[in-house]
Amino acid sequence: MKKTILITGGIGYIGSHGVVAFEQAGYKTVIVDNLSNSNVDILVGIEKILGYKPDFFETDLRTVKGELLNEKGINKINYIDGKKIKGFYSLEEIFQKYNFDGVIHFAGLKSVGESCQKALAYFDNNIVGSLKLFEMMEKFKVKNIIFSSSATVYNMDNRQDSLKIGLKEDELIGNTTNPYGTTKFLLENILKDLAKFSGFRVINLRYFNPIGAHNSGYIGENPSGIPNNLLPYIMKVATGELEELKVFGNDYDTLDGTGVRDYIDVIDLIDGHLKAYSNLESGFNERSVSGKFETYNLGTGKGVSVLEMIEANKKVIGKDIPYKVIGRREGDLASVFCNPEKAEKELGWKTKISLEESLRNSWRFYNN
Repeated sequence: MKKTILITGGIGYIGSHGVVAFEQAGYKTVIVDNLSNSNVDILVGIEKILGYKPDFFETDLRTVKGELLNEKGINKINYIDGKKIKGFYSLEEIFQKYNFDGVIHFAGLKSVGESCQKALAYFDNNIVGSLKLFEMMEKFKVKNIIFSSSATVYNMDNRQDSLKIGLKEDELIGNTTNPYGTTKFLLENILKDLAKFSGFRVINLRYFNPIGAHNSGYIGENPSGIPNNLLPYIMKVATGELEELKVFGNDYDTLDGTGVRDYIDVIDLIDGHLKAYSNLESGFNERSVSGKFETYNLGTGKGVSVLEMIEANKKVIGKDIPYKVIGRREGDLASVFCNPEKAEKELGWKTKISLEESLRNSWRFYNN
């Protein structure tokens, strides 16, 4: 019998790829997404890849028992056994309906820049929503969880040697530079305590910068308006949807003055989740004295600057990418990339997809 996995944020960019991969690996997935920064049309792309629609509920994690329900609740979109059903399902009702083996927790607001302008909204959505989810997990005795964390949790004070060797999991975290990173830092610590005192089995994955798309071209990253992430911004300029790319600062202490990031293909990223969940199922971390909690970086271990990314896209797309350098963006750092050796050694995971292939897949998605 298939194991059933709850995937929060499963209509989003990373979550949708997670749904496809876990379904193809033999799991049954159930998607919960409030559609605040995603579009239900992504289900069409998922269906084209899989040949069917996984179960989906338009539900906010903060709505455990209907306390956020309003007159629009009756028009929420849900799909159960491939059939569209209008109505409202609280998070508790969803936990009652399925016997979940575990949770892949992708859901959350994720823009560094936006979080500096809307800090309270980030705390409310990311922290309160996660606490409600953990409450339901404890109530229904669901102990397995893969948590989507971020490189933004690392304490980068006086950490310029990361430009040479990359960030390791055992380095200092905290003293974050933006509210988004703060939410991830706080949730990591909450999960660590839940592992220690409530028996949760947690693998905490610190993402660096996901890019790329499914090679079918049916799902990928296509935010509305002006994107917060570099690659979709470049793609929208290349398609003519936006006039030019804004480069936030060229006076950083990097080779060309622009910010350097560790760009990991979304398919490689999701493969890390599959290997992490397999590790959970096999009884990982029995040696740990602090409970069933383990952290892994997911990245390539290599940094790419903004200007290098622009040039790489020009070669793949065959078009010029007009850009304008403006001031630094609040909360941004000069250079951030990881040391992925722990995941390679303990999970047997390693990135396989080149930057060029990632860009080709993204361009295919934008032209599909």
